[in-house]
Amino acid sequence: MAGTDRPILIAPSVLPADFSRLGEEVIALEKAGVDRIQWDVMDGRFVPNLTFGPDVIASTRDLVTVPFEAHLMVEQPDEPALRYVEAGCSLLIVHAEACTHLHRTLGHIAELGATAAVALNPSTPPEAIRHVLDLVGLVLVMTVNPGFGGQAYIATMEPKIRTIRNWIVEGGYDIDLEVDGGIGPTTAAGATAAGANVLVAGSALFRDPAGLKHATDEIRAVGTEAARS
Repeated sequence: MAGTDRPILIAPSVLPADFSRLGEEVIALEKAGVDRIQWDVMDGRFVPNLTFGPDVIASTRDLVTVPFEAHLMVEQPDEPALRYVEAGCSLLIVHAEACTHLHRTLGHIAELGATAAVALNPSTPPEAIRHVLDLVGLVLVMTVNPGFGGQAYIATMEPKIRTIRNWIVEGGYDIDLEVDGGIGPTTAAGATAAGANVLVAGSALFRDPAGLKHATDEIRAVGTEAARS
């Protein structure tokens, strides 16, 4: 999309990984050339699933140098935020839908020394985050409903991506625009053409018969070409 020259980054979700081999899995992801690793933190309340606590994430932190980000799909994210920063996550994503006082929550994350980020569910309009763009380093547009991996990409989110990218450019903000959900070689182009520059991929990486590096390189190449067109 015109107006952004940011490189296309790959931030795999570890949700489809073998949980009994998480240490080996994060090492393999780093060797595949990913830019950072996303931990999908689910509380069984905001979304109908339970996943990673901070101690699990911390147990793998020293195995790799690639940055960690925590996608906090949780109610009242202010309470556990510190634990995830201490676990080694340098970027914390909270959902606008889960925060009673979004400005306060984002400010709290910044005070903890992490980069604050905000996510939007598919049905949430982009206006919900327009007035906090000065507080974040990343906006995440969900291209599936959060809670489970392996869902199909919702292409009708691309106008939302484009709208937010335009706001970022117009405001002169230093903000990454991330998409998460159904991202793979066949969907990356639509997301990056609309203005996304960070691609969260899960199933497409772990299920690629040619391996993690092939999948990482392919998705990055497809996304980069579309962003430049």
